[in-house]
Amino acid sequence: MKDRSASRHRNGRAGYSRIVAKVGTNLLTAGSDRIDAAVMATLVDQVVRLIDDGRDIVLVTSGAIAAGRERLAGVRERRDIPFRQVLAAVGQPRLMQAYDALFAAHGHVAAQTLVSKRDLHDRAGYLNARNTLLGLLELRVAPIVNENDAVAIDEIADAKIGDNDNLSALIANLIDADVLVMLTDIDGLYTADPRRDQRAVLIPRVEKITREVDASAGVSDTGRGTGGMVTKLQAAKLATGSGSDVFIADGHAPDALYRIATGEHVGTMLPARGSRIESRKRWMLSGLATKGCIVIDEGAARALLEHGRSLLPAGVREVRGPFRRGDTVNIARPEGKAIACGITNYDDRELSEIRGLRSDRIAGVLGHEYGAEAVHRNNLVLY
Repeated sequence: MKDRSASRHRNGRAGYSRIVAKVGTNLLTAGSDRIDAAVMATLVDQVVRLIDDGRDIVLVTSGAIAAGRERLAGVRERRDIPFRQVLAAVGQPRLMQAYDALFAAHGHVAAQTLVSKRDLHDRAGYLNARNTLLGLLELRVAPIVNENDAVAIDEIADAKIGDNDNLSALIANLIDADVLVMLTDIDGLYTADPRRDQRAVLIPRVEKITREVDASAGVSDTGRGTGGMVTKLQAAKLATGSGSDVFIADGHAPDALYRIATGEHVGTMLPARGSRIESRKRWMLSGLATKGCIVIDEGAARALLEHGRSLLPAGVREVRGPFRRGDTVNIARPEGKAIACGITNYDDRELSEIRGLRSDRIAGVLGHEYGAEAVHRNNLVLY
């Protein structure tokens, strides 16, 4: 299978070559209790035009629960998780049927891809999902990705990691996307919630997600969806950290997705914070497989952040397990802020025994040695 790297200016064309577009429930329902067919048709039309232009695009969609609610309109609604899973189970095939018909009308094929955190948890699952999506793109099929709401409790319980905003960032990470476009029902990121503060101003570009930017995004969810600007910024941190530009834009704006993909600035842009990371490091950065935490001293933190060095046992202050040798662990400063993650050379009990020691003492304490480093720099990614 061809696994080509996308370029932001492939063959001299403006814009992006590999795109992940996320569309939320509030956009798909246009503020109502049912899926808006006109909104879906407009979205699919833009996706088809991008495919016909030779670009790769994956669509991450919400809306299964809303579609199920519409189909079961006569049933008394409950707010418990099992009932919402029922709505998702009823709504998902209806949602996919609608997408399939819209793509077929353009002579294109759509493919349903349901994923969950568990599917991406281990290295094999990550690679399987990656190969499937790249294979679909190679065939010019439009992958339609959704969280598997019928079984994924985290997502419909509003868990931060489970929402489709973060799922879209993981997909962008997974397929080496040039850009992640999060289409919502608001123009982008504002200095405050524009629905509550008339003085709020759109922020066209965010170079770095600071505490002030996080504070400006601290708005409540906007209706039926499980997103909101807070989770969009969480997703943006992951996507920009793994080499993708991010746009947050109003999906109702004419041709918003197509215009962004072809090089126009719409909404709020958050530029990638560096070049793409090779696939093993990208998998680590996703945070899906972290097992524990290594707390380090300030000297070790500076060595990692400023000099690109490995983490040695001498810099380890505390070990929070359990984890095994070869697991991905978070690496945190003394106050608890995670600054990196990496693959550990020692399990939590071994590392607890050698923490604070020089590397030349490892074999004497443990009776064996797997290397002088707790985490080698080649197996380490900074957040």
